[in-house]
Amino acid sequence: MKILVLSTLYPNAVQRRHGIFIEHRVAHLAAAGGDSVRVVAPVPWFPFTSRRFGAWGEHARVPHKAERRGFPVVHPRYPTIPKVGMTPAPLLMAAALAAPIAAIRRDFDFDVIDSYYLYPDGVAAALLGRMFDSPVVMSALGTDVSLIPQSRLPRAMILKAIERAAAVTTVCGALRDGLIGLGADPRKLTVVEHGVDLDLFRPPADRAALRAAMGVDGPTLLSVGHLIDRKGHDHAIRALARLPGVRLMIAGDGPRDAALRALAKAQGVDDRVRFLGHVDQHRLPDLYGVADATLSCSDREGIANVLLESLACGTPLVATPVWGSPEVIRVAEAGLLVAERSDDAIAQGTAALLANLPDRAATRAYGERYDWAETGRQHRALLVEAVAGYRPRSARARATIEV
Repeated sequence: MKILVLSTLYPNAVQRRHGIFIEHRVAHLAAAGGDSVRVVAPVPWFPFTSRRFGAWGEHARVPHKAERRGFPVVHPRYPTIPKVGMTPAPLLMAAALAAPIAAIRRDFDFDVIDSYYLYPDGVAAALLGRMFDSPVVMSALGTDVSLIPQSRLPRAMILKAIERAAAVTTVCGALRDGLIGLGADPRKLTVVEHGVDLDLFRPPADRAALRAAMGVDGPTLLSVGHLIDRKGHDHAIRALARLPGVRLMIAGDGPRDAALRALAKAQGVDDRVRFLGHVDQHRLPDLYGVADATLSCSDREGIANVLLESLACGTPLVATPVWGSPEVIRVAEAGLLVAERSDDAIAQGTAALLANLPDRAATRAYGERYDWAETGRQHRALLVEAVAGYRPRSARARATIEV
């Protein structure tokens, strides 16, 4: 097949870990059938590249073209209207992508549009599918089900796009249930879980030596993710204050860095918290490897990469009971799911896990069920079915005339 991938979450040279799981998923689905892939990863238009503009400046610094893992990637700009809200975003995106996709199609006559994130990406993909007479498969990842549909008009557009799509995948059963609750047709929805790179993320050969080399001793926790409120690093810090003798490493950067450092000082644990900043993916396995447990304190996730990466490294989890997390942490080898997202519950759950840690080899064995290769095969099967079952408008017109 020739697959056109569309997602605003695709990683780029500036936003290095931005949706890297989508890149992994696409690479493995293409490998499953030897398919050709082109990627359209739009970014919001902004005129200034200065770092003082934060995320907007990052968007402006994204290169217009790149190649990642052998796939050509283009980053067209699409307009956003500040203070107007999300409602016009899909139409603005579709209008901005029409010309770049038409240019791609002149030498890459794609068979299917494979879109990740339902809004605005999936809704725009459904519009572009009609424009280019192509089947569309969409994937729901998290907040596109748990948050965005709380607004009436985006919810209506998402449901209309699902109706038009050949198929929709969700990364966990909870998101599928959420879409059904919104009114989506269950027959369109298939759970295809994320995977993890089991070669990169694996237990260290000599954990004791690695801990010594990295200056890690005593019970140590790890919290990984962008430093934003949604990830719950503040809960991890306040839970640490209730866990004497335990240390915490925080891997990630973001706008809450200064506030989290101030919180650690106010809680009297700044000497037990190590802020590591941005950590490249190839360095993460060592962090998981030296940690005794990984904390996931998010308020909403599909299936967080952190969960699967930690398990693959043999490190059990303490996680809040949101969306896909209960589907991952369902055996003792995986760790412990706390009753609620509160400092006390996280502290109590962490203490309980540290007092009775599972065998790390058993944790790794459980984590091996999340294999990107299997994810790729399952996702590709849906694309094949979408292409096989699609009738172009010209064929539909001929059928009408014949009748």
